[in-house]
Amino acid sequence: MWLREELLKSIWHAFTALDVDQRGKVSKSQLKVLSHNLCTVMKIPHDPVALEEHFKDNDEGPLSNQGYMPYLNRFILDKVCGDFDIMEFNRMCWTLCYKKNIHTKHLLISDNDAFKVWCIFNFLSEERYPLVIVMEEIEYFLRKLTEAMGTVWSKESFAECKQRQNSKNFLTAWELIELVGMGYFSKGLNHQILSMGINEVFNELILDVLKEGYMMKKGHVRKNWTERWFVLRPTSLSYYVCEDLEEKKGDIILDQSCCVESLPDKEGKKCLFIIKCADKSFEISVSDKKKKQEWIQAIQTCIQQLRLGLLSPHREARLRRWELRQRQQVEEDDLAERMRQLQAANESKQRELEAMRIMEEAAAKAALEEQRRKQTQLDLQDRYRLDLEREKMVRQQMEEQVAQKSSELEQYLQRVRELEDMYHRLEEALEDERQAKHDEEAMRKLQASLLEEEAAKRAELERIQQQQQRALSQTEAEKQELMAEHLAKERDLKAAVQQLERLQRERQGAVKQYEEVTRKLERAANKTKTWKDKVAKHEGLVRLIQPGHKEPQRITNWGPASFTDTELDLKKKLWQERKNQGAQTQ
Repeated sequence: MWLREELLKSIWHAFTALDVDQRGKVSKSQLKVLSHNLCTVMKIPHDPVALEEHFKDNDEGPLSNQGYMPYLNRFILDKVCGDFDIMEFNRMCWTLCYKKNIHTKHLLISDNDAFKVWCIFNFLSEERYPLVIVMEEIEYFLRKLTEAMGTVWSKESFAECKQRQNSKNFLTAWELIELVGMGYFSKGLNHQILSMGINEVFNELILDVLKEGYMMKKGHVRKNWTERWFVLRPTSLSYYVCEDLEEKKGDIILDQSCCVESLPDKEGKKCLFIIKCADKSFEISVSDKKKKQEWIQAIQTCIQQLRLGLLSPHREARLRRWELRQRQQVEEDDLAERMRQLQAANESKQRELEAMRIMEEAAAKAALEEQRRKQTQLDLQDRYRLDLEREKMVRQQMEEQVAQKSSELEQYLQRVRELEDMYHRLEEALEDERQAKHDEEAMRKLQASLLEEEAAKRAELERIQQQQQRALSQTEAEKQELMAEHLAKERDLKAAVQQLERLQRERQGAVKQYEEVTRKLERAANKTKTWKDKVAKHEGLVRLIQPGHKEPQRITNWGPASFTDTELDLKKKLWQERKNQGAQTQ
């Protein structure tokens, strides 16, 4: 008989599929249909009145899984017998849920293979809801699958798979189907090998197929030997016409009274053994001694399990793995609790040490304060003594300063007399500087007039040259006349050049005079600066005498003029007289 927990897992998938809004509730009409289908598949008389009576206080609105569970246990699961087809039951629950949770078109496995993986998930999943399968069971299943496909188990692939889960230590049924269907652990293999591997693991875990294969069986009536496909389960040894399991020929029911023994070769048959039951005995022949020993060992193991009252080997192994995980979890919880206790004790010790340290610091502070107080008293005594000594020294210094001030006063009066003498000499130096500046201005004016005359001469020479060029372009008849004029103008030009040279000589003379005046001015300025420095050294008791007010300075094209308007008029008059004399001479 199937365990109630295994049936509830399939029913939970169906109930969850009906929960469209994912609120944990399903409408009463849908639960009626689900209950009717369950009763039909499990061959239980359906009582619709019982459902209405059970939920009479909640006639409107959806019903939760918690509310449906008491009805399911009382009116359906308590009436279950072991004569229904568990595969049909699982297929009905699978049909309700798989289309809403996964699409098998993009997977490498068929819908039937996905159904088998789903059944394996229900078998290996934890008995808590929502249903999940932990990584240890996933590794157990994938190891079985790779062994069935004839490949080598890859720890690296499984570690990569765990890493993709982002530290999640479990998978849902649909995630497991996608993991197998995407071919992460069957790379390089075709779909048929993957399907055969899933089918073999399904037969072993779900259908409790412990061993299967072809053997020869001796008939009871005709006593002939016929080849049959045998399938060993924990409580029976079934035999079929062939391995497709479509035509079943009979069952050998195993119980505590059964036994299996080896037989000697006879009737041309080798590798014989006999299964003795309470009512019949079955003689079987295999192809070699190795298979004979394997079959005898497998059948004896089943009989021994029945005598001990144990479940099927895979259920026992699953239970042991679960108990091991529970023990590990308890040990981890105990270790965590001990760690918390040690942490609390450590924190308590730390607090005590902290309190002792605070007390020690307080005592050290008190001692330090007492030492500081004593040191302060000593410092005050030293300070009073130093103050008295300092006052004596200050009195002596003040007496010395009074005597020094008297001598400084006499020196100050002597310095005042010296400064008055320096003041008179400084006035004379400033007068010399003023005269030098006046001479410099006169020379600048003379130089500006010479420069203006030179510019006028140059302009006249340029005009004459232009006139000569125009004269050359006239006709040949006027050439003689123009030649005479040209000669006259050349004479004028020579006279003008001579006059220009004379002006240049005068200009050079004026430049030399300007340089001499400049040197005098520099000497006077240096002399003035020397007297200024001497006055500054004597604490500025005498005010410096500055040059007097200057007349407005004339501005020319080359800058400030070095002569006055009167001197300019005089220069113009002299220049005009020289020009008139030169014209009369020509």
